[in-house]
Amino acid sequence: MKALLLRNYNQLEYTDVPLPTLAPDEVLVRVKACGICGSDVHGVDGSTGRRIPPIIMGHEASGVVEQVGAAVEGWQPGDRVTFDITVHCGRCYFCRRGMINLCEQRRIVGVSTPEFRMHGAFAEYVAIPHRILYRLPDSLSFERAALLEAVSVAAHAVHRTPLVLHDTALVVGVGMIGLLLVQLLRRAGCGRIIAVDIQPERLQRALSLGADVALRSDRDDLPTEVRRLTAGRGADVALEAVGLTHTVQMAIASVRRGGAVTLVGNLSATVELPLQEVVVRQLTLIGTTNAAGETEACLEMMATGAITVDDLISVVAPLSQGVTWFERLRRGEPGLMKVILTPEA
Repeated sequence: MKALLLRNYNQLEYTDVPLPTLAPDEVLVRVKACGICGSDVHGVDGSTGRRIPPIIMGHEASGVVEQVGAAVEGWQPGDRVTFDITVHCGRCYFCRRGMINLCEQRRIVGVSTPEFRMHGAFAEYVAIPHRILYRLPDSLSFERAALLEAVSVAAHAVHRTPLVLHDTALVVGVGMIGLLLVQLLRRAGCGRIIAVDIQPERLQRALSLGADVALRSDRDDLPTEVRRLTAGRGADVALEAVGLTHTVQMAIASVRRGGAVTLVGNLSATVELPLQEVVVRQLTLIGTTNAAGETEACLEMMATGAITVDDLISVVAPLSQGVTWFERLRRGEPGLMKVILTPEA
């Protein structure tokens, strides 16, 4: 089959690879659409440490069941499906408590580390354990379904955030995840949503998707502006979707006393934390990763239009052009958001 293979760091190739070997508990999915995640782009040069070559990346995917393993029940060829990216064991301490994203034996589709390697969906076919499959609603296209993982990640972050009805929420960084956070915060009952970024186009999109205020972090004194908008207090919660020292510090400085900051972005492995400010102002810092049970609700919201992703898809292109689109994303081409790759028949 054809696949986009990361043969070595900075060596991404569209090439022939063997068809996946199917385990008894797996289904073979014929991939219809797979989105390029920012973590895939950074994985090409090895900067994430989680795409050790050789690996077929790709985890934001949807497709059709082609074949089922001997132990699989409830699925058959022709079923339209998508899947969680976390393969959890279902037996460990964390899985038994519903924290499947923290499974002690977790594997991630399209990721390779010193502990595991699991080829992903930048290919014509991918093998997926049946327990992480979800059936696609008829109204949801394969291309839209490829954004389910991103929606679920954003939903988990909102779920983890201690929101009270009509709270003021600050979203720092309105790229893909940030724009989804805006929509989900509106669904969660926030009274005011303040979007923050340095790119005017992204801020305009945030306003069209439910934000009430858009602020330029490179021009505005963010903490001062947020306090001005909140009777001098600051935002009740902030969701930081970048992961750099200065953006984390902006989020912390912009919430009220007793407020909460949910850390979603992780561009930097470490950041400098204003510890005294966190302690003295009694702030809550919350980490969040992947999804843990939000997927089915997200599918329903996407199918009904409660969450929209159409404006986030920049282009749908053949998998054979994947190397070019990876490079364009790496260069940070203006206006380019989500690229969906589709394997040829």
